[in-house]
Amino acid sequence: MKNPTLHQAALILLSATLLCGCSPKGVSYKREVEPILKQNCHACHLPGGDGQTKSGLDMSSYNNLMKGTKFGPIIKPGDSLSSVLIMLVEGRADPSIRMPHDGKRMEGKDIQTLKSWVEQGAKNN
Repeated sequence: MKNPTLHQAALILLSATLLCGCSPKGVSYKREVEPILKQNCHACHLPGGDGQTKSGLDMSSYNNLMKGTKFGPIIKPGDSLSSVLIMLVEGRADPSIRMPHDGKRMEGKDIQTLKSWVEQGAKNN
């Protein structure tokens, strides 16, 4: 499609919005990201959890998530490609540290929501 019509462009935008599960105004941390983290990450990454103890990553709040691990931040707002969180859930890191660590892969739509949120600035909204 070299020169999409306005109708085609609207369909592309709508499709992208539906695929990521986000609203045109952006992905909401509270409504969309936090439930994904609770479902996939909180079993290990809350205070006292195995993942929190080993890495220092506490996902109990937005502020703690943004602090990252004892090794550094895991989210680079605006850049999902180099954000460690996205690398880990996509499986782009060493398989021994892929997340969630229990072997169950995160759903593609959830990964896409996280990526969109990071790309949109990883806001506390």
